[in-house]
Amino acid sequence: MSKLEKDTQRELTGAVAARYRSSSKQEKAMILDEFTAVTGFHRKHAIRLLNAGPFAKPPLKQRRGTVYD
Repeated sequence: MSKLEKDTQRELTGAVAARYRSSSKQEKAMILDEFTAVTGFHRKHAIRLLNAGPFAKPPLKQRRGTVYD
């Protein structure tokens, strides 16, 4: 299992994801094999990452203030 930094993983995932989504089934299998070999991710995790949209930080939740009597 190779160890990549988070930033490198995100760059690689972004680059491969676009190619993965527009590929045929046979090409997807080859891309997935390469991606899992480089990142060390499990196959199912890699599929979910590559099918997901671009990385974005989730919006911050607004917390209500505490109300005391």
